[in-house]
Amino acid sequence: MALDTALVMILAGGEGKRLYPLTRDRAKPAVPFGGRYRIIDFVINNFINSGFYKLKILTQYKSDSLNQHIARSWPVSSILGQYIDLVPAQMRTDGHWYQGTADAVFQNLTHINDEKPKHVCVFGGDHIYRMDVSQMMRYHKKKNAELTISAIPIPIEQASEFGIIEVDENWRLISFQEKPKTKPKSIPNRPDMCLASMGNYIFETKNLVEEVQQDALNPNSNHDFGKDIIPKMLAEGKLIYIYDFSQNEYTGMTDSERGYWRDVGSIDSYWQANMDLLNYEPELNLYSADWPLRTYNYNFPPAKFLWEEVERTGMATNSMVSEGCIISGGSLSRCVLSPNVRINSFSIISDSILMENVNVGRNAEIRKAIIDKNVDIPSGTKIGIDREEDLARGFVVSKGGVTVVPKGAKL
Repeated sequence: MALDTALVMILAGGEGKRLYPLTRDRAKPAVPFGGRYRIIDFVINNFINSGFYKLKILTQYKSDSLNQHIARSWPVSSILGQYIDLVPAQMRTDGHWYQGTADAVFQNLTHINDEKPKHVCVFGGDHIYRMDVSQMMRYHKKKNAELTISAIPIPIEQASEFGIIEVDENWRLISFQEKPKTKPKSIPNRPDMCLASMGNYIFETKNLVEEVQQDALNPNSNHDFGKDIIPKMLAEGKLIYIYDFSQNEYTGMTDSERGYWRDVGSIDSYWQANMDLLNYEPELNLYSADWPLRTYNYNFPPAKFLWEEVERTGMATNSMVSEGCIISGGSLSRCVLSPNVRINSFSIISDSILMENVNVGRNAEIRKAIIDKNVDIPSGTKIGIDREEDLARGFVVSKGGVTVVPKGAKL
């Protein structure tokens, strides 16, 4: 298949309010994940591994760290017609920022007109999953669809948390409901399951251009694909088909990884997705060489573990420890450490995520917490032990009891 007929547009301007304070200084797609990655690395790797090499990343909200990460991590060969271009919001129309997902594409139609692709893939940049996108493209072409939407089967009792899709027996779209309050229609022949939209679309270019141009002229529109473009196309009888993500397979995939997709839009879901990586047979295996997860390579030395005394042993169990870390007489259990973290003697840390350049002093105790970058934790500090004390210090504590210490906090 000639995948070079497709242009990829990744929507990476999300503010991610529910992830605050992790998004206080960065866009949601730039939030670190799994120790050494950023959330946006997943969608980029999916396209590169699938054979798509023409990517436009549309940024807007606090994009500096995202811009730096992409520029340093993703050099591709322009001489072969490959590119991963950062496209900042430029207020090309009426001098306003992006008003919605459809408006983001509308304001960047010049890139589509310049490239003249046959298909345009419009994907979000803020979810955790692996996907061979070429299989969705084959499905799109087989159905002669004007629009194909990827969706994932979920238990019907979770429907109120997602945009829910109803299909006929041929998986053609019948209706779309955004976070329905009543029980939605189930998948044909699967009464306990319904379909949640993943917010990933493949358009025929002609249809996409026409739809966003018409939508831009509608003063009552939210300028959003889910709220406006898809319902309008459905009402007009356009050929919209649904791709079943649970049938997607990629090289090296295990049975436990089938259909894995996480919307890490809240502190609790983000924390849980990181903890999921620590299982013996994780639903997302970062160690697969067959479907690599590329990112920026730090020039740090290997992790080091120091001291072997009765009460002073540098050790980590069921944890992921990145390069440059020094575990000097402290202990970790079910933790994810980004590069260049130091844990000093007699400290005990469990069920936590520590980001780059965090230093934990002696005799500290940290439980079920997220410590953002560049935080120096004084000796004897306790975090995640007393909720009221954490709140009094200005930390965010999620509904699920995860304490978040913001980037650069002074304790």
